[in-house]
Amino acid sequence: MTQLIQYANLRSAPWKNGGGCTTEIAVSPAGATFDEFEWRVSLATISQDGPFSSFPGIDRSLALVDGDGVLLDFGDERFVLSPSEPLIEFAGEDAVHATVTGQHTTDFNVMTRRGLCRHRLELLTVSGKEALKRRSGTTLLFLADGESLTLSSTRERIAMVRYDTLVMAADDDWTLEAQRATVLVVDIINQ
Repeated sequence: MTQLIQYANLRSAPWKNGGGCTTEIAVSPAGATFDEFEWRVSLATISQDGPFSSFPGIDRSLALVDGDGVLLDFGDERFVLSPSEPLIEFAGEDAVHATVTGQHTTDFNVMTRRGLCRHRLELLTVSGKEALKRRSGTTLLFLADGESLTLSSTRERIAMVRYDTLVMAADDDWTLEAQRATVLVVDIINQ
């Protein structure tokens, strides 16, 4: 079964510290809180410098979607999430301080609860037609950049616009088609 999540129908929530806002895209199980989820994907806009919230027992990945980037300070090392280095993985319990390198940054965030499942986040550029290689029972596609993306299987044809997400649980073979699009592919692997 596939589920199209249209970004236009989602709501953003401001952070308690006022440094940004988050739009929850999908969570499993549906309606789960921060203490209950197995996996969660969201889109966050960071507008001010500040610490990340701590999520013990959670593995995280971030992908830069818009903006100049953000400096992530882990204490003993630093990483600049930028157009040239758009992906990072880290443990949710890591102490991270973010410094915005421009006016703001928008990042795609994947979280999985260690011991229940893990994830793999990959950046895919689609120009023309391309077959999607599935690696897990649950795959999410997020259209990070590009005007549109069309997905086709033997049973369905789905059109996406920027920031839409498709959750795929069936094992169908899919073809992606776009003039030019940047897609974030998330594979959720149960343990």
